[in-house]
Amino acid sequence: MAELLPLVYHPIYSDFPLPDGHRYPLQKYRMLKEHIESDVQMHSAVAFVEPASLNPSRLKSIHRPEYVDALLAGSLPLAKMRRIGFPWSEALLRRSLTSLGGTLDTVQQAMECGIAIHLTGGYHHAHYDFGSGFCLFNDLILAATEALTYPGIERVLIVDCDVHHGDGTAALAVDNSQIITLSIHSEKNFPSRKPPSDIDIGLPNGTDSESYLHHFCPMLTLALAQYQPDFVIYDAGVDIHTDDELGYLNVCSDGILERDRFVLTQCRTLDIPVAAVIGGGYRTEQEKLVPLHANLISAALSVTAFGANQ
Repeated sequence: MAELLPLVYHPIYSDFPLPDGHRYPLQKYRMLKEHIESDVQMHSAVAFVEPASLNPSRLKSIHRPEYVDALLAGSLPLAKMRRIGFPWSEALLRRSLTSLGGTLDTVQQAMECGIAIHLTGGYHHAHYDFGSGFCLFNDLILAATEALTYPGIERVLIVDCDVHHGDGTAALAVDNSQIITLSIHSEKNFPSRKPPSDIDIGLPNGTDSESYLHHFCPMLTLALAQYQPDFVIYDAGVDIHTDDELGYLNVCSDGILERDRFVLTQCRTLDIPVAAVIGGGYRTEQEKLVPLHANLISAALSVTAFGANQ
């Protein structure tokens, strides 16, 4: 009996209060899990893993301790909470700490199974001493530092395919030669200030699937050859889709699936473990995001033997 693909998920991901009309697609996580459960073939090939909350003291190794303490206590100035984009609440903190624990669990599961997927994550706008763009703490950097504690892991490559530049990740990794950052993004989109990643691919508005893959695939192949990472963290954002409300690219669903398959196939061929997070995707009709995010699970199943002969 083949192993099952680990999917890390907690119901709290879709459970904290937001004002009416808020842009954050809070229910897409619940909808995605329900979609997977309703697909008999997909559901039979996966195993859900429920994470525990992260001990917040661990955040102080990558974020300014005073910033961490202020967020935990609810004393961060209102202007800084507005920059994050969420009203402060204890439920928000519980959700965030559980999600961070989930990304670390995804690293562990990837080390054991080769590929693991977190059904949230990708908080790449969080910097050392401030949050931004719906990101309180940077789970990608936290995951990279966690991966580096495993025997044989000496270099981690973060592949960030969210439509928005991974500014917080780039800034936090700038002096760490063991963490390599690659960001492919909409050049004219948020954030306005983009600190340099090790590899940046800034795309013009309206870039279509063919052009996107033409730019991305050779650069990923080059990064894997040049840096020879022992572990990959993959932010599989779907806000590159043509109908995304916060993205300016023109990539279709098939293009997203081809991208996901390419990343996972390259890593599997090189025997590099991959911890993937689903990343961004913004639609008022949140159910329309579900099949786009589900592409990542389909891609993982297509390049592995997970669930075979169940």
